[in-house]
Amino acid sequence: MALREQNWSTVGWDPDPRSLQAATDRGAVEPAGSPEEAISGVDLVILAGPLGANLDRVTNLQTDAIVTDVTSVKRAIVDAVPSGLRFVGGHPMAGREHAGPGAASPALFRGAAWILCDDRTRPEDLAFLEKMVGSVGANPVVMSAALHDEVVAEISHIPHLLAVALTNLAAENPDTAPLVSGSFRDLTRVAGADSGWWPEVLAANADEVAKGLGQMISHLTKLEAQIEAGDLDAIRATLETARRNRSGMAPTLSRVRVVLLDKPGEIASVGHALESSHVDVRDLQLRHAEHGGGGILTITVRPGEEGPLRAALAQEGFDTE
Repeated sequence: MALREQNWSTVGWDPDPRSLQAATDRGAVEPAGSPEEAISGVDLVILAGPLGANLDRVTNLQTDAIVTDVTSVKRAIVDAVPSGLRFVGGHPMAGREHAGPGAASPALFRGAAWILCDDRTRPEDLAFLEKMVGSVGANPVVMSAALHDEVVAEISHIPHLLAVALTNLAAENPDTAPLVSGSFRDLTRVAGADSGWWPEVLAANADEVAKGLGQMISHLTKLEAQIEAGDLDAIRATLETARRNRSGMAPTLSRVRVVLLDKPGEIASVGHALESSHVDVRDLQLRHAEHGGGGILTITVRPGEEGPLRAALAQEGFDTE
């Protein structure tokens, strides 16, 4: 969908006819009757299936086109690429907890990192992918497949497992569910993702995931010891270190919290403020008051856009936090 906005012609095939029909209905692709038909005469082939399907496909692919993928582990698939195939491993660091063409958005990649692997890749093919990635609003980041798997274990695979563990822990207490609030929802959002393809991804990156889990357990054990000892200075130092580390990482998104009074037309007025401020909305989250009476709408935008958004919301009569 994003490529079509850039005047690409796209043809697609999927083993599930329902998914192919949904992608066609969304205007993402012209449908092909077979994988061979889909890749006939094209410039670029994108393997967008689960890891196992992509591994099977890439080892048998017959094409002179550039081939890339969107798999969230890279060593396994790069190692499987036959000699002569013009392959550039890829991983857009963007997505949602919902799967399938129905959850697609052409704006998904704007501002996101898109990792490209330079293992056994022609420079001109890598340059082609960098240009394509940039055209849909993403930021290409070039690294080896091994480094990708190490980094992604820390920032994607381990967080997913932590979300799973935290969700299952909370579910053990029947009194927890009514009290779940914003911080818990933010931490566990990815636990609601489709679980079908995760096992093979984690197994394919087992060494890095196991190493990351061991390091995470070490951090938690250190915190446990500090808390049990009642060492307030040590706890404070650990928390402050995390705060400084977080502020030094990739630019965080900005959040504007809008106070809603549960009156007719409020959401429409928020929409008008979003339209007039021309901000790039990255996320919306509504925390409604438990027993009525309004709530808080959190709007996430790019850094620097919170000022114009607050001004537009004030113009519509809203208070913001």
